[in-house]
Amino acid sequence: MNVKELCKTNGARLMKLYGKDPTERYERLADQFRSRFGREPEAFVSAPGRTEVTGNHTDHNRGRVLAAAVDLDTLACVVKTDDGVVTLYSEGYDKPFRVDLSDLDVKEGEKETTFALIRGVAARMKALGYQIGGFDATVTSTVFKGSGLSSSAAFEVMLTAVMDALYNGWVIDSKTNARISQYAENVYFGKPSGLLDQSASAEGGLVTIDFGPDDPVVESMNYDFAAKGYALCVVAAGGDHGNLTADYAAIPAEMKQVAAAMGVDVLAKVSKAQLMDAVPALKNKVPDRAILRAFHFVDETERVTEAVSALRADDLEAFFAAVIGSGESSWKLLQNLYVAGSDNQEMPLALELSRRMLEGRGAWRIHGGGFAGTILAFVPHDLLDEYKARMNGVFGEGAVTVLSIRPEGAVCLK
Repeated sequence: MNVKELCKTNGARLMKLYGKDPTERYERLADQFRSRFGREPEAFVSAPGRTEVTGNHTDHNRGRVLAAAVDLDTLACVVKTDDGVVTLYSEGYDKPFRVDLSDLDVKEGEKETTFALIRGVAARMKALGYQIGGFDATVTSTVFKGSGLSSSAAFEVMLTAVMDALYNGWVIDSKTNARISQYAENVYFGKPSGLLDQSASAEGGLVTIDFGPDDPVVESMNYDFAAKGYALCVVAAGGDHGNLTADYAAIPAEMKQVAAAMGVDVLAKVSKAQLMDAVPALKNKVPDRAILRAFHFVDETERVTEAVSALRADDLEAFFAAVIGSGESSWKLLQNLYVAGSDNQEMPLALELSRRMLEGRGAWRIHGGGFAGTILAFVPHDLLDEYKARMNGVFGEGAVTVLSIRPEGAVCLK
């Protein structure tokens, strides 16, 4: 494979994906592949990270979200094999992740590992009637872990896309890719995520998604924040997502407790008025925190509609108000800013610093699952250098990452 020629031929497309020439990165990954496997790679497969703009913790109860794929990605250099074994070297790890696809049973000892995601994607694809098979791969990622940008979803979407490209001729649509990826994370990895992360990564662009129907409704949007004078930033405030699975799992579980107490399976089937009227009966039947989280859900789902309408009307003031309101609701009602047993409060500190710098000029909110990781901010270009300097000064050099919206989800180049 002539990587330089491949990148030149796809130059315009790659510039849209990354905002810069990625040839050097692609060549480096191909060199790693040759070094590991002693032969030429067959293809590159990329899947983006995602940013959640509004709709914090709504997808798992069939609410609405506004999200976007970003210019950070998980990139694989791959070739098909005939031994039914996946051998994957991930940058930063000395030993490969090797999975024999003749055994696709759930392994309790593999929970929360890369092995589980590989096995889970293959198992679900096979169950749905798609062809699967072995491959060799080297993988690198700019979607930093614990960032709220969904490094796990990008990895899952990439895995599904690799098997689709190598064994099915690229026939799997973005919705199916997302569901396969979510299944691997829920059942094999053991994390009860909703469908937001995988959908945004697989779909690409700026999208609003209604998870109410069995087949989620995805609507693409076209809005250029940079052209309006704003940078989309995430700030890595600190903390680690790795040991917080129970905290994340409690949010959908508590919301569904409220739904069950009201005779339905998900909160999307409950109106704001119905929830308000039900509080006396819910009190002492479900935890108070569950009621507060349910209030967050019904407000947040409505807030997504307001944010989408504001963008369509080119009303940034109303849009920023919705984003800030989302963050305030997550802080007060959803309560996903604090880690139990920790004296540090990085997320609230990052949000308060952002408020003091951006109030009246931009927007800020918790990003992703919360508890640890990142916040999201819309920063006017004339304040960007100051914002980066102040936040990097508190949270460490490189804490602020400026993102752009990637127009495509999973892609394959060969």
